[in-house]
Amino acid sequence: MKKILAILIVFTMLLALPVGCGKEMSTTYLKWNIGAEPKTFDPALNNAVDGGHVIANTFEGLLIDTREGMIAGQAKKYEVSDDGTVYTFHLRDDIKWSDGQPVKAQDFEYAWKRVCAPETSSEYSFIMAPYLKNGMNYLNKKCSADEVGVKALDEKTLEVTLENACSYFPSLVSFYTYMPVRQDIIEQYGEGWDKNPESYICNGPFVLEEYQIGSHIKLKKNENYYDAKNVNLAGIKGDMITESTTALNAYQAGDIQVNDLIPSDEIPRLQAEDPNFHITAQVATYYAMFNCDKAPMNDIRVRKAFTLAIDRKQICEQVTKGGELPATGIIPSNLYYSDGSSCRTLDENGNCVTEFDIDPNKASIEMAQQLLADAGYPNGEGFPTITYIYNTHEDHQKIAETLQEMWKNNLGINVELANEEWAVFQDTRRDGNFDIARGGWLGDYPEPMTMLDLYTSYSGNNDCQWRWNEQPVVAPHDKILNPENKAFDEAIAEAMITTGKEKDAAYKKAESVLMNDYILMPMYYYTNKFVIDEAKVEGVERTRMDNWIFKNAEMVE
Repeated sequence: MKKILAILIVFTMLLALPVGCGKEMSTTYLKWNIGAEPKTFDPALNNAVDGGHVIANTFEGLLIDTREGMIAGQAKKYEVSDDGTVYTFHLRDDIKWSDGQPVKAQDFEYAWKRVCAPETSSEYSFIMAPYLKNGMNYLNKKCSADEVGVKALDEKTLEVTLENACSYFPSLVSFYTYMPVRQDIIEQYGEGWDKNPESYICNGPFVLEEYQIGSHIKLKKNENYYDAKNVNLAGIKGDMITESTTALNAYQAGDIQVNDLIPSDEIPRLQAEDPNFHITAQVATYYAMFNCDKAPMNDIRVRKAFTLAIDRKQICEQVTKGGELPATGIIPSNLYYSDGSSCRTLDENGNCVTEFDIDPNKASIEMAQQLLADAGYPNGEGFPTITYIYNTHEDHQKIAETLQEMWKNNLGINVELANEEWAVFQDTRRDGNFDIARGGWLGDYPEPMTMLDLYTSYSGNNDCQWRWNEQPVVAPHDKILNPENKAFDEAIAEAMITTGKEKDAAYKKAESVLMNDYILMPMYYYTNKFVIDEAKVEGVERTRMDNWIFKNAEMVE
């Protein structure tokens, strides 16, 4: 008989969290700035940070990611087979949906298969389908849902079978794409179920109370949450303020207590004057993306010229001003290989050194000009009009204007700028209707893979249109193929099934293929800049991957 390794989840951290102690809960709502209006609150369809914050506070997965690591969520324990391919999760006995119905293993089975279903068109299917047994076959209509490796053995036992052992799978199941949803609700209400307080049935510490398009949402305490006695907030009002100056003014006027939309010009003053202002490292990269299918950006020499012609140090020191680190690759320096070394080559001061011909400290103007000349555009002559698009935000605008000036001065090219509202912008990028677009990726779990696999051919988030084969499910519009992507897919597949030095080598190969094709132009590694009015609220938390968590917060009266 196969031996099963039991792994009990330690509850010490949960016991250390603040408790209600019988005191009367404040009726005051915490006020938080979401920023851009989320496109969706549906765990299967969301692919953005703003929606992720809402989902992280209204839903709960089998495990919970915290700043200190993984703790128990809807599962009280789990077991892993000796070969690492079968996980058996045992659900808590006291978990309920917000309407009082019990949360069942079948809810997880339905939710996960829904993500992998071709008709769902989940842009985040790449974070699940390749891992589950037959997940990709189901996504590509090569097998039935019954053959996918997730099965409810009974109402409290979920068996998950993977294609291959995956050391970071527990981190994946804490992510919002893996949250459970109710089949009866989805089928009854259909599209839009997630924006309706009546139908947004969830299993986390808060529920949707009110949704005003373009204005705000209200979340209220979920009385059916198993740990409701330790939730001390009556609720949360999330404002949708997209302009960072307006958001900061609202905080300073006392209208909001939590905000991470900070104008770059205000950072020096806030550092000097406001003890509520914080800067922390983030597992995230800010970049521009090129449309590899659209001339002239379909020429690698042009993409590389644009990439080398910018001064990243100047952007960080004179534009963003928040302690960002100039970037030389897509994987940030605070992700690590199996031996504990940074995924970036760093100097003695912890700064990146030149990689992929990208000098983090200055523009490589001569090399960029030569590449552009080799592509047939000496000094920018004859280069067609192209547009750089970005989502509406004053700091994105400042960066766009800086890039525009650098490309003009260093390459002799005129680049037009255009901004779009967040939801429209996401669709524009996904559909490939752009030349160059602002990009940014915040890691979903603490593993190099989180910065890489979105550029696989089968990823709905591969907005660069960089695919070696057609993907009728996740990208039916993408008919122009890029053969270089195949080697990337192969390296990612190798990383999924190996460990240790072999996995590290596969990660390095994948990033090299990606970066050497210059489909992306990394600019800097993000930092978090945020304020929490600690005179009015305490216990606000951020996970390791920087989701806002309000479960343990309370108002200070």
